[in-house]
Amino acid sequence: MGHEPRPCSVAIGLGSHDLGVADTTVDLYRRGMMPLIVFTGATSRTTRERMPRGEAEHYRERAIELGVPVDAILVEPRARNTGENILFSRALIEDRGVPVSSVLLVSKPYEERRAYATARKLWPDVEWVSASTSMTLSEYVDSIQDARLVFDMLVGAQQRLMLYPRQGFMIEQAIPDDVAAAFERLHSDGFTSRHVQAGPAGA
Repeated sequence: MGHEPRPCSVAIGLGSHDLGVADTTVDLYRRGMMPLIVFTGATSRTTRERMPRGEAEHYRERAIELGVPVDAILVEPRARNTGENILFSRALIEDRGVPVSSVLLVSKPYEERRAYATARKLWPDVEWVSASTSMTLSEYVDSIQDARLVFDMLVGAQQRLMLYPRQGFMIEQAIPDDVAAAFERLHSDGFTSRHVQAGPAGA
């Protein structure tokens, strides 16, 4: 998204297979960008074996290991898609009585736009600032050690950006012609394991 991180009321770290999201959230916390972190996520087919206690819980453990105080972290352990990440995190924050005017939304690098579009749709009355680990695509593939997984996830994320605005799950985003062409090329080459059918239950 090209956002410059700045101090926000709270950060939401979106659960996934990538512990780098937790590391980036911790780095932002150390830089004074937020006083409170919410890690959100249950498990998925990608994380069931890697993170058996749930994505949010593994993120929390990582953050504590890196020095974040326990009382600066909230855990939302139920969300199974991006829409639920936002809705359940909002409910948890509001239940704790935390005043929120802005949210630092931390995700995998290629999920920034999808996460932002979903958050803007589902919690429109706060300001959203997107953040992720700064790295090239090849560096990211090296960090995950599974190129097929990364490209399948990239194609799945792009498909959602194309489908979900019409279904009310996220705001509309302009898709450049070269991105649309790359999506079609990768789709034709079989990178489709993270595709969704029309009419999914969430983002």
